[in-house]
Amino acid sequence: MSVEGSTKAVVTALVANLGIAVTKFVAYVLTGSSSMLAESIHSVADSSNQALLLIGGKRARRGATEEHPFGYGRERYIYAFVVAIVLFSVGGLFALYEAWHKISHPEPITEWQWVPVAVLVVAIGLESMAMRTAVKESNAVRGKASWVEFVRRAKAPELPVILLEDAGALLGLVFALLGVSLTLITGNGLWDGLGTAAIGILLVVIAVVLAAEVKSLLVGESATSENVQAIRRAIESVEDVDRLIHMRTLHVGPEELLVAAKVAVDAEDDAGRVTRAINEAEERIRASVPIATLIYIEPDLFRTAPGSPASPGAGTSA
Repeated sequence: MSVEGSTKAVVTALVANLGIAVTKFVAYVLTGSSSMLAESIHSVADSSNQALLLIGGKRARRGATEEHPFGYGRERYIYAFVVAIVLFSVGGLFALYEAWHKISHPEPITEWQWVPVAVLVVAIGLESMAMRTAVKESNAVRGKASWVEFVRRAKAPELPVILLEDAGALLGLVFALLGVSLTLITGNGLWDGLGTAAIGILLVVIAVVLAAEVKSLLVGESATSENVQAIRRAIESVEDVDRLIHMRTLHVGPEELLVAAKVAVDAEDDAGRVTRAINEAEERIRASVPIATLIYIEPDLFRTAPGSPASPGAGTSA
């Protein structure tokens, strides 16, 4: 996934949300609308989240150290998980609290009545521009995968996070616009509270989805099936490698893949020939899957128990 594309989408969303947050808060001060307050906090949370993603991306680029020999690539996952927590607590739970308060004591909007409507319409336009950038950058890397598959399978967290946040922001703005408009039309502040409740539920759902997906990345995910097959073909194409006995892959960062494989070689091959075969396999793996930055290949002899069929998992112990 392009780091530049991810950064562009994050920066675009950050600039848009900072401007939106200010205008929403001004509208809240003028009108006292709980939907506007919930949306103001939502935009502040989104802006904070985008700043966190940028910080995580910068920290992840640090080089490996003796204490962290595989580098800091997973910091991007950690910061993305913090984003989910912020969205859940600051955005979702606050909106639900404000909704409960407004539904318990509904109040009509009596001053500057149509200011929030104008602000929300402008905010929808700005958020749509941010969403358009996120969609464009995502389309460049998602290939033929559906949007659900892209969010679930992406190894770099920034674009899926921004996509879900922008989608949630647009829906939240629509809920706020409906709540405020119905409050102005009917004079009943209950609609404002219901719009705020819808925003809160939406943010909590998005936060839970984000947390679940990022948690999987934090625990450790293997390479995509396409990359696994490409690595397998690269190893098996080496002349002096008889077969691939078994292989494990692990993302230590979005653009950093660890490959550990055990390969079968001829018992008659000398050390020099085995070494050349392993080096060639490593070169072919990197050519096929450039993100395979950490490769460990162990040579072995392929053996089966007497009278049993050959098994691709068989091999002598290391």
